[in-house]
Amino acid sequence: MNRYSAHAAFYAPAIPSAAVWRVVIGFLAASAIYLLLNNLLFGAVFSVLGAQSDAFYQDIMAGRTPFAMLLLLGSFGLMITGVAVVTRLIHRRSFLGLIGPMELALSQFGAVLGVMVLLNVAIYILPPWDMGADYVPNMEFSKWVLLLPFSLIGVLIQVTAEEMVFRGYVQQQLAARFRSPLVWMVLPAALFALGHYLPDQAGENAFLIALWAGVFGMLMADLTARSGSLGPAIAVHFSNNVAAIVFISMPDDLSGLALYLTPFGMDNPEELRAWLPVDFALMLVTWLAARLAIRR
Repeated sequence: MNRYSAHAAFYAPAIPSAAVWRVVIGFLAASAIYLLLNNLLFGAVFSVLGAQSDAFYQDIMAGRTPFAMLLLLGSFGLMITGVAVVTRLIHRRSFLGLIGPMELALSQFGAVLGVMVLLNVAIYILPPWDMGADYVPNMEFSKWVLLLPFSLIGVLIQVTAEEMVFRGYVQQQLAARFRSPLVWMVLPAALFALGHYLPDQAGENAFLIALWAGVFGMLMADLTARSGSLGPAIAVHFSNNVAAIVFISMPDDLSGLALYLTPFGMDNPEELRAWLPVDFALMLVTWLAARLAIRR
């Protein structure tokens, strides 16, 4: 049986508008719409709050407070707006088709998310229980619990937006035109990696972090092609980002909603580099677990 037999039905809505120029212009237009709306949103926030100080601006941009993080995560809804406009105007189809059959996507999301929860519980129970040093408390537990529903919704918006753009829009449009996975799997992953290349923040580890994102993108493309919907990819991405944003975050980046902080941050390149192979291994384990969850 073809391992990607479900993929054909997933990208079928993209076939009537599969010309390469459409996806190139569409991706650029969706990016421009997102950036424009994003600038308008943050400009309005800074204007209303009278945000003049550099410290306040840095808190927002780095996600150091709960308000900043919820604003940053929620702003990814504008990315969905951008790709929805492009899908309708340039491709003449519904943007919900980027997710795949909704009933299938929801059932697969639930199945994979259940496995991800069990897997993460097992990982946190098994040794080692830290990252070379104790985790640093970041927020009172009662406050964290109060914010938890909003944190989860925010992360869900963020990961759904990214999956709809890269594994939905770009992958569908390329797969409708090119049959080779070297095109529809690798190119969206490369774009995803490029968006995670942040040398100003990650320093000398920027390339390795971007490489991690690229590999993650290819694994999510594989899950999407196997399942025929974005449900599994959204579930894995959601699980990964909840762990890294809501439970244990780095102290110098996107820490505003985290219960704990890691004992080192982006400014400790050697410690971070030593942990990256473990993170790669965990990524592969979650991918394999998700494959088992959707196996028919």
